[in-house]
Amino acid sequence: MFLKKTPRKDRVYLSIVQGYWLDGKSKQRTIQKIGYVDELESEFSDPIAHFTQVVKEMNETQEPKKIDISTTEKLSDNSNFRKNLGYAVPKRVYGTLGLNNFFQKKQNQLKKVEYNLNHIFSLLVYNRIIEPSSKKKAYESRNQYFERANFSLTDVYRSLDYFSEYSNEIQRHLNEKVSKWIGRDSSLSYYDVTNYYFEIPYNDDDILDEEGNVINSGLRKKGYSKENRKTPIVQMGLLMDPVGLPIAYDIFPGNESEKTSLLPIIRRVKREYEIGRVVVVADRGLNTSDNIALMAGKNLNPKHNDGYIYGQSVSGGSNEFKKWVLNKEGYVATKETDVNGDEIRFIHKSRVIAKTVTLKGENGKRDKEIDTCQKQMAYYSEKYAKKQRKEREKMLEKAKDLINNPGKYNKATSRGATSYIKNISFSKDTGEIVDGLDLSLDLEKIKEDAKYDGYYAIVTSEIELPDKAIRDAYRGLWKIEDSFKVIKSELSARPVHHWLEEHINAHFLICFVALLISKIIELKLENKYSIAKIRETLRRYSCSHIDQNYYLFDYRDDILKEIEKVFCFDFTDKIMSTKEIKKILEYPK
Repeated sequence: MFLKKTPRKDRVYLSIVQGYWLDGKSKQRTIQKIGYVDELESEFSDPIAHFTQVVKEMNETQEPKKIDISTTEKLSDNSNFRKNLGYAVPKRVYGTLGLNNFFQKKQNQLKKVEYNLNHIFSLLVYNRIIEPSSKKKAYESRNQYFERANFSLTDVYRSLDYFSEYSNEIQRHLNEKVSKWIGRDSSLSYYDVTNYYFEIPYNDDDILDEEGNVINSGLRKKGYSKENRKTPIVQMGLLMDPVGLPIAYDIFPGNESEKTSLLPIIRRVKREYEIGRVVVVADRGLNTSDNIALMAGKNLNPKHNDGYIYGQSVSGGSNEFKKWVLNKEGYVATKETDVNGDEIRFIHKSRVIAKTVTLKGENGKRDKEIDTCQKQMAYYSEKYAKKQRKEREKMLEKAKDLINNPGKYNKATSRGATSYIKNISFSKDTGEIVDGLDLSLDLEKIKEDAKYDGYYAIVTSEIELPDKAIRDAYRGLWKIEDSFKVIKSELSARPVHHWLEEHINAHFLICFVALLISKIIELKLENKYSIAKIRETLRRYSCSHIDQNYYLFDYRDDILKEIEKVFCFDFTDKIMSTKEIKKILEYPK
């Protein structure tokens, strides 16, 4: 750059100019317009000397970009000069979480593994965030990133076995890093289960011993699908902290009940993460005697007395509980603001009672009694009543269609409607509805359920907490539901295209890490922008190779500006050299 002095009649105009090459000819572009010398003399004693020094300092602090551009140059066949730099943001988080160091340590222990585990894992994570696709597609599009990719597609698939093997260790490692970097309150944890489908028509086979006992259950099994899919599914249990950052996950066969999934993950997390008391928040599907005893069983293990906040089905409660809920005495009118800022009106009441739950004893029978103390809170909302009536109408339509066309349904796809049908039965072998049954609507059941429209309940071991604090904690479940939506929609975790159990687990590990990184970015940006909007910005922050080691950038928005402040980036340059880009992509020290 240099100070250009342009004569204009009897005056001299100053500007800062940069030179470049076009079609082999020297050209100039104006970087900054300054003004006329005579006007500048009122501010500077010697404007030319002053701005000559300014240009000198600019040249010393900024590498000049001399680019030779030819307007006659043609694109060769199959040219692709576009590269993404938005992934620098998740890479910064990836490095801060120490995942590169984790894999380097593992790599040092694997003498015979020639491919780089960190290069592969990071590519799959960045691609899952920026441009979610299959492992094969991620490999084929690897050149859109500036990272080294000195591995083959076969290496990608081979590495999945190692990722699966390290899964629990990686989750524990990430928990330690998140706790140190951001801070984590593990005393209140949210848990929920969702499922992911496979585009295959058959279940995985179980592995049996010589006596026919199952020693390893197949993972991909047909079961209850929340989207009413008829293909096999795998279920994922996700544990999350109060601010919405995932803590741990487990996967289990699609035909198993979600009710039994809480115990293994809680035991693993408490053991491996070395955390103290935990209060688990979950919906009513996890509210079982076993899970109550697990989280608040003083008689079972006084040293590890945790807590729970569960949703409670009113119609599924005891007769005494239902009578208490329906009794108008004790209800108080309340109005609050929900997470969207909307006012909600309801009536509620609560009580603390002694509760006895029964567990399986050594004889295998559910006859072991455990005494606990439980707070029960009941609510009624007219808005919720209307929602329940609408949902029941849908189920009744489904039930009527099932009665008229039983061949269209099986045990998995008829879920919800079967509670309103008399005499229904399913084949244990196929799950299909048994032929020749006299099916009819259960009118008494319909009438009974209608009595509880608008009522819902929460039960908890935290009897000393105020009702509102418990209510607020329970409402936090929307964050984990949002995480499932992000995994499925933004990170495109389904359908799953793997069949080996190790590869399926590696797939979910990659999605788990991508979710954690995405949530951290969202949190660091103070939740001003959704993950969908952040992902779109990162995807669009790309560049084109224009000459030698220079790239042209053509996108900038408010999210990038916020990212610059939070993560200390500078994305303002329109043209950057490879050297400058590599500096941006360095792992944090």
